[in-house]
Amino acid sequence: MNVHLDSAYWLGLLVSVVLPVLVGLVTTRVTHAGLKAVLLLALSTATGFVTEYVGPHDAGYSVGTAAVLSLVAFATGVLSHFGFWKPVGVSGKAQDSLVKAA
Repeated sequence: MNVHLDSAYWLGLLVSVVLPVLVGLVTTRVTHAGLKAVLLLALSTATGFVTEYVGPHDAGYSVGTAAVLSLVAFATGVLSHFGFWKPVGVSGKAQDSLVKAA
């Protein structure tokens, strides 16, 4: 089995790992967790569709592939948040840095 992914897909995967930190930068600690999840889902969806748009298209642009990439980006974002960013403390520092609670 030979796996070859274009650089656009690797870049999309890297972006999806950083998305939870971006969500933390634009929200506060008192922001409802559901709103943060919806924001992460929206950013993941945008990442998936943009990644498919800039990726190689031998058979043309595929909305199905973009949807799968969006789900992979969301799952990667959630897993990286709970598995890496939150235990290390990056999520809390990101939420304290830009947006202040009113």
